[in-house]
Amino acid sequence: MVLPLVPQPASVTESPGVLALTGTTRIVVENEADAAASVLADMLADRTGLRPSVVAGNAEPGDIVVRRTARQGEDYTLRVGDTVRIEGAEAGLFYGIQTLRQLLVEDDGWTVPAVEIADAPRYSYRGVMVDAARTFLPVDTVKAVIDRASSLKFNRLHLHLTDDQGWRLHIDSRPLLTERGATTAVFGRPGGFYTKDDFREIVRYAAAHRMTVVPEIDLPGHTHAIGLAYPELVEAPVMNDGLLAQAESLGQDLPVAGEPYTGWGVGHSSVKIRDEATWEFVRDVLTGVAELTPGPYLHVGGDECLGTPQDEFDAFIERVTALTIELGKTPITWHEAGSAQVAEGTIGQYWGSTAPAGTHADEARRFAERGGSVIMSPSNTAYLDQKYDADFPLGLAWAALIDLETAYTWEPEDIVDGLPVEAIAGVESPLWSETIETLEDIDQLLFPRLAAIAEVAWSPRGRDWDAFRTRVGSLGGIWDAAGWGGHRPAEIDWSAR
Repeated sequence: MVLPLVPQPASVTESPGVLALTGTTRIVVENEADAAASVLADMLADRTGLRPSVVAGNAEPGDIVVRRTARQGEDYTLRVGDTVRIEGAEAGLFYGIQTLRQLLVEDDGWTVPAVEIADAPRYSYRGVMVDAARTFLPVDTVKAVIDRASSLKFNRLHLHLTDDQGWRLHIDSRPLLTERGATTAVFGRPGGFYTKDDFREIVRYAAAHRMTVVPEIDLPGHTHAIGLAYPELVEAPVMNDGLLAQAESLGQDLPVAGEPYTGWGVGHSSVKIRDEATWEFVRDVLTGVAELTPGPYLHVGGDECLGTPQDEFDAFIERVTALTIELGKTPITWHEAGSAQVAEGTIGQYWGSTAPAGTHADEARRFAERGGSVIMSPSNTAYLDQKYDADFPLGLAWAALIDLETAYTWEPEDIVDGLPVEAIAGVESPLWSETIETLEDIDQLLFPRLAAIAEVAWSPRGRDWDAFRTRVGSLGGIWDAAGWGGHRPAEIDWSAR
């Protein structure tokens, strides 16, 4: 029997037999694992309709034991014999519960196969990005993405909060950002923004699902929306030959200063980098975001500044990453910022191809040289907003057509030559929002490719596509039962399990 586990655990030993879960099954808490017991009870009620009582004391055959260990980390063990026993720290217990969810089988009642699993992630950073700037995503939609991502053991939620099309987070000291800059979105869709309480609720919900929120304020480009609120802080839209050709190829209007931008062209906007009023603004904004963010990271953008002089761009990146550290956060930037003297310890996010073009590899290596690390998000394999095939109704295709096999069969260590293995922080899969409007649209682009990226980020090197396609096919029924929908590629044998 092939166990339907995604991501594939580090070690799995199967044994004959199954354990039945019944109305007498209890959850037995050991060593103050009460929080995990609550998560487990909710999962079982959702998946099986059974809600076992939570007790302390000695386990009996048929019980599920959750034991919190003193060690820290995301590793866990799961053993199924005459009981189910899950051990780990808080994060590890959560991930063990996600594994148990996938092991449950309905066959004249609910059973779990006898197995022993010892598991730990390959990478400590396993992220999903959602773009709330081009299309505003309500709080409940963001929570739904957290539900889906955390079930596959992702532990970072990167929120892209600002772009040319809209500003999505209220900043007390700069109220016009949301009063004027949040009113619209791509294609003239309705705008919106997160209040401080909205953002706190997203952070709280993510933490309950073992995910850390990584907010992004994209600078110095992707800043047209800032100009709607504070026009004195931004340059006039850049109109060089390359950007004019881009607008023509997209069939979209050029950006106009002071008017909302509803297209999806890039590279035409910038703050006034040499103006000290800009730096007062940047400090105000980043201070406000840092105060709202308990996690260690603050993403400050740094991509696609196509009309910005290189010396000005580099000066901005050097200063903004230093400011981020001053505010007590680890800066993350897109990989282009590697052209500058980024602050020591800055993390770069590589979004180039798996075959790096131009200066991309040099820029990525520079983060390691400066004591930082790199998150791998190659756009031709990890971008969830790209189409599965040319006929797929959602998504774009500027980076690649990304079917399930393409999303699975890439190796983070093989992209940037000379980048030390230990300098790879992990993997992140971005979902840009030009073509999505609903949660159903999001599910179509997430599933099943999100499962492929989850395995790239979690499982040991040496993954096998044929084994994965069998395992992921068995999860379709679980996703359907959860109401998660998604695309079902014909090359996968989808089980109703």
